[in-house]
Amino acid sequence: MTVTTDAAPTDAPAAGASALDPSALVVRRARTGDVRAMRDLIEPYVERRILLGKELVTLFEAVQEFVVAERDGQIVGCGALHVLWEDIGEVRTIAVAEGALGRGVGHAMLEALEQRAVDLGLSRLFCLTFETAFFGRHGYVEVAEQVVSPDVFAELVRSPDGGMAEFLDLAHVKPNTLGNTRMLKRL
Repeated sequence: MTVTTDAAPTDAPAAGASALDPSALVVRRARTGDVRAMRDLIEPYVERRILLGKELVTLFEAVQEFVVAERDGQIVGCGALHVLWEDIGEVRTIAVAEGALGRGVGHAMLEALEQRAVDLGLSRLFCLTFETAFFGRHGYVEVAEQVVSPDVFAELVRSPDGGMAEFLDLAHVKPNTLGNTRMLKRL
């Protein structure tokens, strides 16, 4: 598998690698041309109430936050890193194509997002998820308490971002409509 942080992969999968071979997977930053494929990956999870829906325009606006996993020229996964504050970010909107589940795609994307977080200087990552076993295997733990200081909380509460309200657990602003679990990892 190739993981890159550039706009384009720096190397191709090994010659003769099969679609099931992890070395055939390339994780790279998303491009605008990937957005419709990302939406198509996300939509089945929205229909099953696992992910919140995102308008196409929202995906275009946030494309710089996303990585995609590509195998044989097909986008088989996507995920985003959203910076919340100077030391904390949120892993968002991880979606994997049904035929690619259990093949290391989610792991590879999470690894790339975590490396990006480290590169940005973040020391903690947060997620809201139903996939507690997956994130637990990657070092995330459930949190019930507030994970920022009162001063930082006072700043963050001003954000218009709905995800921020969920992070802060502001049920009166944006309730956790999916009922998923808040998890945190120290990098």
